[in-house]
Amino acid sequence: MGAGRNTRHRSEGDDKTTVAAKQEHEDKIVEPVNETITLFRPVGSDEMNLIRSGGYREFPPRLPHQPIFYPVLNEEYATQIARDWNTKSGSRRGFVTRFQVRTEFLHRYEVQTVGGAIHQEYWIPAEDLPEFNRNIVGLIEVIAEYRG
Repeated sequence: MGAGRNTRHRSEGDDKTTVAAKQEHEDKIVEPVNETITLFRPVGSDEMNLIRSGGYREFPPRLPHQPIFYPVLNEEYATQIARDWNTKSGSRRGFVTRFQVRTEFLHRYEVQTVGGAIHQEYWIPAEDLPEFNRNIVGLIEVIAEYRG
């Protein structure tokens, strides 16, 4: 009689494990975790050096006269800025970076269109940049470099 109870108990436990595994699988399908969006940021040499020294994991703090951090939504727009603006000042070099950010974090910000249809960007207040950096998934990649 004792053996029968152990067998029956194991079966009930196995059923609970199966149900829990099935629920976990269903939860993963219904609610994806850590979805990301690809963003771009054009930067000059000084900012690029700070990104490099930070191990390509975060963007440096904004300067006092820079209250907003502007990641952009497409490579074409980032290229325009890096090529046409960054190369005309300072070290005369521009870089295009690409990185992934958790969409859950970005939901609190609106996409801003600041010209043509391709000129879309997020306006992240400087005080939110540390949290923005914590929501970068993977490394910041340099995908283009331009010289003036």
